[in-house]
Amino acid sequence: MKEAFSLRTVRKKILMLSKLAGAVLIFSYIFSTGLPVSEDASFLIWLGFVFVLIIGIDLFMDRFITRPIDKLNASAKRMAQLDFSAPCNLVSADEFGDLSASLNTMAENLQQALVRLGDANARLERDVEKERLLLAERKELVDSLSHEMKTPLGIIRAYAEGLQDEADETKKQKYAQVIVSETERMNDLIVTLLDLSALESGTANLNISQFDFVELVETVAGRLLIDTPGTDFELQYELPEQKAFVQTDRRRMEQVLDNLIVNARKNVSIGGVLRLELTVDDGALHFSIFNQGRHIPESNLSKIWTKFYRDSRAEYSGSGLGLSIVAQILSMQNLPYGAENQADGVRFYFSIPVTE
Repeated sequence: MKEAFSLRTVRKKILMLSKLAGAVLIFSYIFSTGLPVSEDASFLIWLGFVFVLIIGIDLFMDRFITRPIDKLNASAKRMAQLDFSAPCNLVSADEFGDLSASLNTMAENLQQALVRLGDANARLERDVEKERLLLAERKELVDSLSHEMKTPLGIIRAYAEGLQDEADETKKQKYAQVIVSETERMNDLIVTLLDLSALESGTANLNISQFDFVELVETVAGRLLIDTPGTDFELQYELPEQKAFVQTDRRRMEQVLDNLIVNARKNVSIGGVLRLELTVDDGALHFSIFNQGRHIPESNLSKIWTKFYRDSRAEYSGSGLGLSIVAQILSMQNLPYGAENQADGVRFYFSIPVTE
């Protein structure tokens, strides 16, 4: 019986108020019509009862409905702005009180979540700078690649347009050969760039094996220097007579030798000396290749290992990635390498430990 007449819910309060209002209306009507007064006076008296009833209902609704809703709304707005400094101070035994308690619990949980998020954000701040540098490097790479692609694409377009208007079959064949050559150049650039990116990102691992490094140098140098027609330089070389074994990635070291020898061959002056040396000293193999020709400006010696570097005075065009790959492969193995100007040319070198 007590629970049935309790006002612990808003619904019960409204139902109780509506019943009470109905009873007051009936009682006031009976009371006003029973008074020994005229019908008009009786109506005015009843109207007064109705007015008082309306005021009472309004006060009741303001006390138990409007004010709690205003407090809850104000608290919800503060929480929406992530302001959890002031909890909702509504104390009530009905649904509004439960909602107030739930809002305060939610605010406390959100505050704790924000604290944890702040801690996580603080831990990630160092990674943000790393990511920013990575994005800058990617942008630089895309810009450089776009710049490198302009020349071959321009040539391809020019010769393709020439093919459309050219009637001479000999010239058409020449134009087609140029287009194929420039297409191969772009393909080599992209393949080399992807290979370098794989090395830099660590997705390309070294396949370690033991092999005779002297035999590898002889093979690569013979292919690039001795067996190449149309060479116009004096080749000098010194290689050990005995075998010297190393433990490393054979294919990657062949890349290193390829790029260093091709670089020297492209930069040796006409009729100049190209000298290749491989010596054994103190448990290590020391490789060097010298090309007689123009010096590299001292200020640029550290830049030649970066992507897309070219000497503006060079008379040949390359991808500008060869020495970057050399530096990356040797750095992955902590092998010393470098370049230096000598009296009449430039010398590139690196060392690798010899295994028993």
